[in-house]
Amino acid sequence: MHADLSRATFRPERHYSAVLAQQGRVQLDADLNEQTAIQLHQARTLAADLIGRHGGPAGACGFRIEYVGGKHDIDTLYIHGGRYYVDGILCDADRPAPGVPVPDEDTEEQPPAGTDAHWDYWNQPDGFRDPERPGDRLPSPARSPFLVYLQAWERAVSAAEDPALREVALGAALPDTAVRTKVVWQVLPLPLAALDIEDAQPSPGAVREAFEKWARTQAAPSARLAARGERPEHADDDPCLVRPDARYRGPENQLYRVEIHAGGEAADATFKWSRENGSAVFPVDELDGTWVRLATLGLDSKLGLEVGDHVEFTDTAYASRLEALPLLRVEELDLPGRRVRLSAEPDPRVGRLPHLHPFLRRWDHREGPRRKGRTNSLKGGAVPLAEGRWLPLEDGVEVYFAKNGTYRTGDHWLIPARTATGSVEWDTDAARRPLLKAPAGIDRHLAPLALVTGEGSTADLRQAFGALATDIPPANQAALDAEARAAHEERTAEAGPSRGRSQTTAAAGAAAEGDE
Repeated sequence: MHADLSRATFRPERHYSAVLAQQGRVQLDADLNEQTAIQLHQARTLAADLIGRHGGPAGACGFRIEYVGGKHDIDTLYIHGGRYYVDGILCDADRPAPGVPVPDEDTEEQPPAGTDAHWDYWNQPDGFRDPERPGDRLPSPARSPFLVYLQAWERAVSAAEDPALREVALGAALPDTAVRTKVVWQVLPLPLAALDIEDAQPSPGAVREAFEKWARTQAAPSARLAARGERPEHADDDPCLVRPDARYRGPENQLYRVEIHAGGEAADATFKWSRENGSAVFPVDELDGTWVRLATLGLDSKLGLEVGDHVEFTDTAYASRLEALPLLRVEELDLPGRRVRLSAEPDPRVGRLPHLHPFLRRWDHREGPRRKGRTNSLKGGAVPLAEGRWLPLEDGVEVYFAKNGTYRTGDHWLIPARTATGSVEWDTDAARRPLLKAPAGIDRHLAPLALVTGEGSTADLRQAFGALATDIPPANQAALDAEARAAHEERTAEAGPSRGRSQTTAAAGAAAEGDE
């Protein structure tokens, strides 16, 4: 998550069940966040164990797909409301009802305008599909059937994207207090050719099986990275701000974020990095060519902008699409006007709609001098990825990409760097060799929804589950009679010995009277 965190400590393999606060101790954001992660992990694991990999509640199963084409200018899908779980993650397709405004005094009250009870492919809340982009359009089922699937993942939302998260009573001079994580769900098409299905009329079972095989390849990235702190060659030239033997030479504790910018094979992939976990963001008030007017230039010099910084001009839509755009360089600062001039005009598809909350995100890599026989040149504003060798970031922090990896935009690793130890926190083996790790995210969760074979012809691929609770069945007369007999026999057995004693006593009394 792009947030101002100290570090992320949740490790599911350690099987911690709770975080317990101790009296008189300093509170850390990592402890609170780990407790949240533990509870979320437990809840989703339980849901996945009971439901299966995906499924929806019977009677409220969401994401029923209806293909609509031919009669409209452009084909679309209707996404009907309800709930659906993917790997234990709740996805809610219910569309909220519009609010009712206070009527004007001079006009009669008008009923609220009607809205569809369902989403469609083009206005789904986190899909941000564009009819003008051919790659976003639906395949034609008349030519070949296609699959419709659900993709769910999580991303961070800060006050830059949702201003309602900021408490205005704290004033504009203070930072926002917390960020939110949001489940992003997207309904997307997939040609059957991607599933290696050649049958023109495959069965739903065959499609489900092929999709599960494809989903496993998408959910398990092959990229691996290791990190270390290595005393740089120029350390002796630095002022004595840190210990002379420190490998990490930074003056402050940092959480480095290494994130894949452009995905693909290693020859085409690039990455970017931030010493603030990518949390330095600046809401955009206005865009005029290459000039951008910001709501703020940062709270201080550490979290502000400088000439030479590389920034990502994006908005809510492109953050959800996970598509790489060229990073831009800050060329000029106008401090009184809160404006920055960028090296090029941003992509025309980004940041033009205020309701999508455009913002700049600062990254901390820069184009640098030649070192160790290599030039630190950039590609599209990002750092070209090189496998099989250590790549320096700054202040002794280095990263290593394993060979033969495949990279996806948005995948990232987190590297805490600490001045107390003069190194980075990274798992090592017994010989202190850094271990290669899979990305900390983004985790993509996929589920098949429907197979579209033609106009009005859709095979439902969802799964449903029933509620565990049921009514208590009423007892029939035979059961009541059996219960009464059992109770009578029990009372008889309990009263038997005492009644025997009473009869013996009566007989003895009668015999005594005869003797008299």
